[in-house]
Amino acid sequence: MTMIPDQVQQQGIARGKSLNPPHQQIMKRKILIIADSSGSLIDFRGKLIEALTLNNEVNIFTPKILKDHIRTKLLEWKVIIHENSLNGSNVSIASDIKYILDLYKTIRIVKPDVVFPYAFKPVIYGGLVAAACRVKHITPMLTGLGNTFQDNNAKRIVKALTKNLLKLTLTSRKGLKIIFHNDDDRKTLIQNKIISQKSRTFVVSGSGVDLEHYSYSSPPDTKTLTFLMIARLINAKGVREFYQAALILGEKYPAVRFQLAGPYDDNVDAIDQDLYDKIRSGSVLNYLGEVDDIRSLIRESSIVVLPSYREGLPRCMLEAMAMGRGIITTDSVGCKETISTSENYPNGFLVPVKDVCALVSKMEYFINNRPEVLRFGENGRRYAVERFDVHKVNRDMLRILEASDSN
Repeated sequence: MTMIPDQVQQQGIARGKSLNPPHQQIMKRKILIIADSSGSLIDFRGKLIEALTLNNEVNIFTPKILKDHIRTKLLEWKVIIHENSLNGSNVSIASDIKYILDLYKTIRIVKPDVVFPYAFKPVIYGGLVAAACRVKHITPMLTGLGNTFQDNNAKRIVKALTKNLLKLTLTSRKGLKIIFHNDDDRKTLIQNKIISQKSRTFVVSGSGVDLEHYSYSSPPDTKTLTFLMIARLINAKGVREFYQAALILGEKYPAVRFQLAGPYDDNVDAIDQDLYDKIRSGSVLNYLGEVDDIRSLIRESSIVVLPSYREGLPRCMLEAMAMGRGIITTDSVGCKETISTSENYPNGFLVPVKDVCALVSKMEYFINNRPEVLRFGENGRRYAVERFDVHKVNRDMLRILEASDSN
């Protein structure tokens, strides 16, 4: 369910004020947020965490914080930090057992009223450990289902194990509420009998986007066209498809630029070494590696591309739209949510998953129709304002997390 706040309530969050009138103040609770990456705390959840600290004591169980600005900001908000050694991308029984024990100890010390895990490992382990510790309110958020529910034969044993653990974690119980970033993921879990129709579920518009931080400060360059992809270098993001499209179009339009930003990490779905070497060579596209602040890259881009196989709701697309850039993505779960259905205000194109020819065709459309780059970008900003404003999304999240019922 999506609940749209009125303008006054939005302004209340933006100014750091309580959303609740004095006579309706919520009793201060202990909330334990369980993250799979310290980098996501500020970039993806910063505004939400800040809002939660207004009425609650916020604890965070997170992999080691390696960047000083993240720790500084959390301490500024008086967040209590508990660090662990989780590597969310790896499958390691020994490290997972250690993670579970550390989480158990943390929950026993904190004694949270609400446990809020997001992403796969935190949702599974956080949900199970919190239930074992008899935490009254468990509110897992699935930001996407990854490749666990994709139709391929890769990692069958891991997928089967993940599904069984997910079913055990999300079995309906008193005080359990499940948050999704798109309704297709909710339906997928129902179809796979992991949750039931009676489960308490909510759908929010992703993590939202800070429209002030990602502002439309300059129109896209239509003279020297630049296509940008922002993603980790894993197969499911469609890295190979973007590389192949750049290879085809680069030979036909040598003046057009292609850029790829994102880390190559130790992931079970990481692209193979041969493709990685080709990307790093720079002969087809400009590989920028991991970039801390991608605003300058989006500002320099004309169109942002993400040929992903499946997402919760891709944050890079929201950021591109907020900064006034047209987008090209796939008609897959999560990705399709970023394209406006209004025929009068198109903001981008959808292409079939793994269809390089279709991707080339849509990229070529912008090459041959430069004024459309501006129009689609303006429409993208409009759509981001209407649907993905972080303050609107956080209003929904606060209602879910701070609700006093335990049904």
